[in-house]
Amino acid sequence: MRIIFMGTPEFAVPTLDALVAAGHDVVAAYSQPPRPGGRRGRELVPSAVHMRAQWHGIEVRTPVSFREDGAVAALAALEADVAVVAAYGLILPQAVLDAPRLGCLNVHGSLLPRWRGAAPIQRAIMAGDAETGVGIMQMERGLDTGPVRLEGRTRCAGKTTGELTAELAAMGAALMVQVLADPDAHPPVAQPDEGVTYAAKIAKEEARIDFAQPAIEIDRLVDALNPAPGAFFECGGERIKVLRADIEGGRGVPGEVLDDRLLIACGEDAIRPVQVKRAGRGEMGVDELLRGFPIAAGTRL
Repeated sequence: MRIIFMGTPEFAVPTLDALVAAGHDVVAAYSQPPRPGGRRGRELVPSAVHMRAQWHGIEVRTPVSFREDGAVAALAALEADVAVVAAYGLILPQAVLDAPRLGCLNVHGSLLPRWRGAAPIQRAIMAGDAETGVGIMQMERGLDTGPVRLEGRTRCAGKTTGELTAELAAMGAALMVQVLADPDAHPPVAQPDEGVTYAAKIAKEEARIDFAQPAIEIDRLVDALNPAPGAFFECGGERIKVLRADIEGGRGVPGEVLDDRLLIACGEDAIRPVQVKRAGRGEMGVDELLRGFPIAAGTRL
């Protein structure tokens, strides 16, 4: 098939690779424009999809929006059979959705209609969902409201967003290739009206750990915000990110350090950080943290 690919972050790269490996003709890749980054935060850095598409020798287009003069016409002129979309980051107008012969197919990281929106993987972990998955959705104007052609499932327990994202990205890539191999064998099925939830973008203030919450909710927050932005607490004027934690028994005032190995009282039970990160430092175990940054029992965080 002649395919337009539309994606931006690392999550989308396995789907692009799978389309090329399956022998499809990817005629162009659309991605978000390069953003400031690099060591000094000043140089413009292309997205993961942008770089991967160039590696494959695919033309890359980076419109700021499809309201730009000629942007829709330029896409339609590609005369694609289908557009494959994976975490692109731009709202597609109806003219774009209609341009390819088979419309636009989206790789969405949830079991729709649960967790429509920007952060489905993080929200599934934060909510304590037993399972999540990825669906191949026929796109329409609504926010992730389109019918689903095929989906896969996996368990959430014990997985961080980074781990689950990688798993769902690989699963979605395989499912997309399967659908494109025989679209008629995977007709679109309307989403049910019940069970709709929305996965709002993660706000900065959500990353601060509230020790008044039960330990199980804090543990989910830690997993959901790993690798970014990272759940954190502050001590001695320094921000400590918690990347992994264990739930243990323990009682005290929420935020009170209960022993010399950083067991922290929560609203219910206690939590012990296992992997942490100080500002400007790499990831480290809690024992290494405490050797250089002791936090005594009785400290209130």
